[in-house]
Amino acid sequence: MSNNFHIVALGILFFCSPFFSNAQRLELDKVTIADLQESKCPTDTAAVAAILYKKARTYFVYTDKNGFSLNHEYTYRIKIYKKEGLTWANFQVPYYVGYENLDNETVRFSDGITYNLENGAIEKTKLKGEGTFKNKVNEYWNEASISMPNVRVGSIIEFHYILKSQYAVKFPVFTFQSEIPTKYAIYTTEIPEYYFYKPVLKGFIKVNMDSKVVNGFQNFANEYNQTVNLSYQQVNTQFYQDNIPGIHKEDFLDNIDNYKSAVVHELEKTKFPDVPEKMYSKSWQDVAIAIYKDKYFGNEINLKGYFEQDLKEIIKKDTSEVQKANTIFKFVQSKMNWNQVLGYTVDKGVKKAYLEGSGNIAEINFIVIAMLNYAGINANPVLVSTLDHGIPIFPNRTVFNYVVAAADIDGKRMLFDASSKYTSANILPLNTLNWNGRLVRSDGTSDEIELIPKMTSKTNINLLVTVDENGKISGKFRKQMTDYEAFKFREKWGSVATDAYLEKLEENWPGIQIENYVVENKQTDLAKPLVETFGFATDSQVERIGDKLYIDPLLFFTLYKNPFDQERRELPLYFGYPKFSKYNVTYEIPKGYEVESIPKSITITTSENMETFTYKIVALDSKIQVAASLENNGTLLAASFYNELKEFFQKVVAKENEKIILKKIP
Repeated sequence: MSNNFHIVALGILFFCSPFFSNAQRLELDKVTIADLQESKCPTDTAAVAAILYKKARTYFVYTDKNGFSLNHEYTYRIKIYKKEGLTWANFQVPYYVGYENLDNETVRFSDGITYNLENGAIEKTKLKGEGTFKNKVNEYWNEASISMPNVRVGSIIEFHYILKSQYAVKFPVFTFQSEIPTKYAIYTTEIPEYYFYKPVLKGFIKVNMDSKVVNGFQNFANEYNQTVNLSYQQVNTQFYQDNIPGIHKEDFLDNIDNYKSAVVHELEKTKFPDVPEKMYSKSWQDVAIAIYKDKYFGNEINLKGYFEQDLKEIIKKDTSEVQKANTIFKFVQSKMNWNQVLGYTVDKGVKKAYLEGSGNIAEINFIVIAMLNYAGINANPVLVSTLDHGIPIFPNRTVFNYVVAAADIDGKRMLFDASSKYTSANILPLNTLNWNGRLVRSDGTSDEIELIPKMTSKTNINLLVTVDENGKISGKFRKQMTDYEAFKFREKWGSVATDAYLEKLEENWPGIQIENYVVENKQTDLAKPLVETFGFATDSQVERIGDKLYIDPLLFFTLYKNPFDQERRELPLYFGYPKFSKYNVTYEIPKGYEVESIPKSITITTSENMETFTYKIVALDSKIQVAASLENNGTLLAASFYNELKEFFQKVVAKENEKIILKKIP
């Protein structure tokens, strides 16, 4: 056992050696008056709080009954600089309680202290029992939390907690980077020679790593209550870094947690004395098989009796599989109401959910899958990790928190999610557009499914505008939206009364008066484009100076400010789906006026045509025609593209703000 381990350990050391340095051995010093007097973070004066010290240790504990289990210990010290930083006084730790063959995890907080400066002296307030809480999140997860006492601006808080778990396949993710600066963070793992883990560092901040082989031992009581010593070798590894900047939320971002510097550990194999080597790194096939074996997954998808009579009735007039699929989807979408609970397994079961007309994500979409299969359409579940849940790194059943339905018809795949009242075939909720999902089948096979749409969602706007000699304009407006552009509108305004919507529209376009508003396909025919039409009038869109009229060619749709105005971008840009917006504006020039000047036509593009802007204006007799379009082909772009994008939109803003100038004919 030991010889084999030495070989592996040396391999680890050799692989890591380019990154080695002497790990800093920072111990937690006492809080000082100077610490409490500090009013700003030295490395980031805008920071609302800072983590002064974050330390974690993962080590194995052996008992005669359970063998090896794990302890994950954490210590935090946090300084509060501003009122907005007081939220850090409330701290939550999720822990898993859904194991079938293992004991539930436990979390225990201790040594919670709030330090304040009172009359020149340090005052300590200890965390008591009434400041600790435990809540059930769902069937599989609980949450332990604390609310630190007597916290105010200037306070320093400190606490310790231990997460105990028998689950050795994966360690909790240790994040070095938070939304606030971190002065020092260190994570130590102490892994016995019987376990072989694959550590993966992610994020943009370099993390130091130091590893060595040491002698380890455990003292435990055997079945006769005798003390037994177990000796072995173990690899002790430290991951550490200091002066880590806070990672800030930025516009056009999917999930900030995807980009925080962190270390993830997954168990590859175990090798115990006189026991065959056991591999743990799962494939997606292993995951698919395990998920289908779950009685709250595979069994529920295969249930049929509760809907058979309804299904025969609703599809009796459909002749094609596409018609049947859409009919089934619309029926479930109309009948079922989502209870806002995520997950890819059922809570109360599909039968009860169907009868009650409400359920969680899995229950609703399992009904869709079961009905499709019963109707002779090949349908399977697609596991998804939502945007706020993160991106799966390893094949594992815990990386998903959502499920949608996939139907294969005539060589094409259709995706359905009946939990929303405004989705349609291949139009899923925006929070599911998170890189890739995993289609799983009962035979254990699976496919990776790209969730980011390839089709371009379009917005077409047409304006017929009449300008009078006083600068007042009136006209007709028509807007057509397809796919995700239509879905976003429906999600936001679908259940809002027309008067309330028009009031908001008039607020966004000051001075406009709207009449004869009509909207098509707002709540019905969701696969069709959504169309708005109305008449309008306003006297605030044209500037009159002397005998000249100055007009923004795109009127209400003029881009006055660059949406990309950061000095420096740190994180990738996320846009969700490809977009194309087209504007056609036709002006009728007032009698007695003529065109003095119009902006020049232009086409602006970025590298690889990620963004394209076209702009063309033509004056002919008494009319001016404006045609503009903006195309976005990139859905996830590197931060290095930001400056080019910023420069692109600066040119767009400059062009759109050039005026049409009409002058009075002498």
